[in-house]
Amino acid sequence: MKNLNMWVGFAILAFAGFIFWQALYFDYYSNIGPGPGLFPIWLSGLLIILSLLFIVSAFRTDKIYFSDVFPKGKQRTKIIRILGSILLFILISPYAGFTIAGILILFILFFGEMKWYTAIGTSVVTTLVIFLVFKSFLGVPLPVNIFGW
Repeated sequence: MKNLNMWVGFAILAFAGFIFWQALYFDYYSNIGPGPGLFPIWLSGLLIILSLLFIVSAFRTDKIYFSDVFPKGKQRTKIIRILGSILLFILISPYAGFTIAGILILFILFFGEMKWYTAIGTSVVTTLVIFLVFKSFLGVPLPVNIFGW
């Protein structure tokens, strides 16, 4: 149950099975030759076979445990902070806008690595530059708050 190779094999098998199932909706062959379903059906079928072989070999060889792979201590808290800030950005950016969400998220990421005033300054400058480049120069629509920023 704690064998990481087995879980990776099952995840790849599920992904390949989903792609194979979706590829069946495309034509395998058309009037002018191979259709759009040929390539994904063969590739996902091959990936299903390889993932089954990987699962079988995961039972036979030495087990790799989750605790051996995932970081511990300070490194784990950094990863949790990164994943949490990404989730927080996704949740608050439609309401707070890109600039406020970006400043907050970058401050959370920089706070443990820099002094607090450097983290705030870097967060504000980085977010405003990204906002200007994408919104003004490239014309990419970014989420804004009720103030328009």
